[in-house]
Amino acid sequence: MSSDSVPVQTGVSDDRRRVVTCDLVFEVTEAAEIAVQLVAADSAARVLTERFDVATDGAPPASLEEIHSPQGGRIHVILADPGRLSIAYRAELLARSPWSPGEDIASPASRSSGYERQLYLRPSRYCPSDHLIGFAMSEFKTEAGIASRVASITEWIRERIRYRPGSSDVHDSAEHTLLTGMGTCRDFAHLGIALSRATGIPARFAAVYAPGLSPMDFHAVFETLQDGRWCVHDATGLAPRASLVRIATGRDAADAAFSTVNTGVAEWESLEVSATVGSVLPHDDPSGVVGLA
Repeated sequence: MSSDSVPVQTGVSDDRRRVVTCDLVFEVTEAAEIAVQLVAADSAARVLTERFDVATDGAPPASLEEIHSPQGGRIHVILADPGRLSIAYRAELLARSPWSPGEDIASPASRSSGYERQLYLRPSRYCPSDHLIGFAMSEFKTEAGIASRVASITEWIRERIRYRPGSSDVHDSAEHTLLTGMGTCRDFAHLGIALSRATGIPARFAAVYAPGLSPMDFHAVFETLQDGRWCVHDATGLAPRASLVRIATGRDAADAAFSTVNTGVAEWESLEVSATVGSVLPHDDPSGVVGLA
């Protein structure tokens, strides 16, 4: 995929600039179909410069297709021959300003539909909300408004669950996180989703680039539906929400995985991620309402 550049506008506030990169390498031992979600979602920002390169031992892949999701995410499906598959993404973006309460928003990813409400109320693979209804209904008062209920859920996770990198694997669900009392950003997001759904609030998973995150990696947050718009929450508090750049959106991490080997044999070898803002990182008030573009 060749680079697509747009001249940088003068007079644009530097605090809206984001530079994101990702280098991903696989060792392919049997011809494989690999789906990756690495590039910024169409809804997240205006692209100033962007480059997405794929090669197997320096040669173009057998096939490369870009697929767009309804939420603006972009999936790249690669047919790779045996060899060392290298994927490199570089982009400079002009982030859309996160919406504030009372403002109208143009981003399709931030709006909702009746179908989405039904979809994101249902249990999913990593968010078995139907198993947590009893706990959630007793712990979080359903007579409270949605905003205060979600705030209570987020604060409960922040206080009760210990953030511990490497403490879970791809088989662990929100139930496991609740029982063990520890997890990664992915697990924090899954538990927030499951508890929200268990109290009747539509909730979904978002994979993002996160300027300010340390150590740098992909990051996971969750969104809840409030007054017809999606609000973003991060119980880890590891990066300011206003700096985040959406990559993919789904019911849980199964829908937003950065890579999936659909057929063949390919082993993930290395991953390097970076995300920066043009100026200082924005302040994040945990009690404030933020919308992710």
